[in-house]
Amino acid sequence: MRLVLVRHAETEESARGRCYGSLDVGLSPTGKAQCAWLAQALAAERLTAVVSSPRTRAVETAQAIAAPHAIEVRVDPDLQELDFGELEGRTYDEIAAEMPGLYAAWMTTPTRVHFPGGESYSDLAGRALRAVEMLRRQPVEGTAVVVTHGGIVRAVLADVLGIPDDRIFRIAVEPASLATVDWIENVPRLVALGNGAYPSSRADRSRATP
Repeated sequence: MRLVLVRHAETEESARGRCYGSLDVGLSPTGKAQCAWLAQALAAERLTAVVSSPRTRAVETAQAIAAPHAIEVRVDPDLQELDFGELEGRTYDEIAAEMPGLYAAWMTTPTRVHFPGGESYSDLAGRALRAVEMLRRQPVEGTAVVVTHGGIVRAVLADVLGIPDDRIFRIAVEPASLATVDWIENVPRLVALGNGAYPSSRADRSRATP
């Protein structure tokens, strides 16, 4: 099986500088151009499935990829980004000022934080790997595309590469980036990792940007 992990295209300006894991935000003009680029980049692949996070930014990206192949996008809730709970919609500056202890832990040991009213990294990783395993159980040949978020992509690649949780942010996952994994006799192999495939209007340097 070949799996292509795609982080959704760039989001609209209003989401930047905020926690928006479980919130719905649309794509920026650059993001829409990235969708067209992704559709072209994957046009020659023999796609057998396109699966998306339920968040609008992922679904819009997935629909662009699926359209040339006449494939219906399937939505999987397990592929949505980390739920930041009480932090959703708040700016990083607000969180730093109002919850300094939590913010400090988030910036230093992000995979150990359980967000109040939300999830922890282990919660996210568990469902991410479950979603991938369900795809692998399907008796189809060809390439499956998963359109999701930075946290999910990192969790899957960390499992593939055997990377400890505290090192997952060494994997850069930019908007509209692709990572390709093959399984040979049930052994995963990362065969391609491409970041910055299409020019972005901003650099993604936040540890927890979804």
